[in-house]
Amino acid sequence: MPPSAEDRRLKGAAVEAAARQHLLDAGLRDVAANANYRVGELDLVMLDGATLVFVEVRYRRSSRFGGGADSVDVHKRRKLIRAAMAFLAHNRRYADDACRFDVIEAEGDPDAPRFNWLRDAFRADDC
Repeated sequence: MPPSAEDRRLKGAAVEAAARQHLLDAGLRDVAANANYRVGELDLVMLDGATLVFVEVRYRRSSRFGGGADSVDVHKRRKLIRAAMAFLAHNRRYADDACRFDVIEAEGDPDAPRFNWLRDAFRADDC
């Protein structure tokens, strides 16, 4: 029987929390999580030194059909860029900061996932 929407939501929340902790352990600092705008959602927004990092967390039970970053296609990238622009418009104190887009690929058990952190996974001017 396929997992329910609630099961998927809970697994997604667990993976995002683990990814957040992974990034905190690596020295990044929290700014926001699940920042929702009409144009899209940002899973995590963090600071890496003076750089504002927009993080997309992508979970796959296994990489048999490709890694999570494979699902961040041009359409998804544009949506993330629009959400980042909305975030910056609502949080003017970061408007002049350097920004980057990272992807965290999570794989395996959602309670203890393995991570592949793709720093600077794409750039706004690539889309």
